[in-house]
Amino acid sequence: MSRRRVIIRTTPQPADLNVNGNIFGGWVLSQMDLAGAAVARARAKGPVATVAVNGMQFHRPIEVGDMVSIYADVEKVGRTSVSVAIEVFAERGVSGNEHEYKVTEGCYVFVLVDDDGRPKPIDPE
Repeated sequence: MSRRRVIIRTTPQPADLNVNGNIFGGWVLSQMDLAGAAVARARAKGPVATVAVNGMQFHRPIEVGDMVSIYADVEKVGRTSVSVAIEVFAERGVSGNEHEYKVTEGCYVFVLVDDDGRPKPIDPE
């Protein structure tokens, strides 16, 4: 990513576990959606709706206690849509023994919507 900046930094809790003892994938997807929407909303200068999730890849599991950092940046702007590249990293360990690794990545597509929820054109910059 060209301008890597943290949009969300959070720590999952035991309630976010799946049956395998790792963090539920849906939790990760929802955090990515929140981060992507914040970036898309800023670029589109208005409310956005998620319309697609493209190219999702899960690389490694997240565990309870990991510090999760979600990075997002505008990848492409269309007539009514904003594509946002998102990367998620987890930091595990304490006392200076931390290790950060990529856990997932994907591209979310958002559409600028009007008051009736219909797509509307994005002002070019």
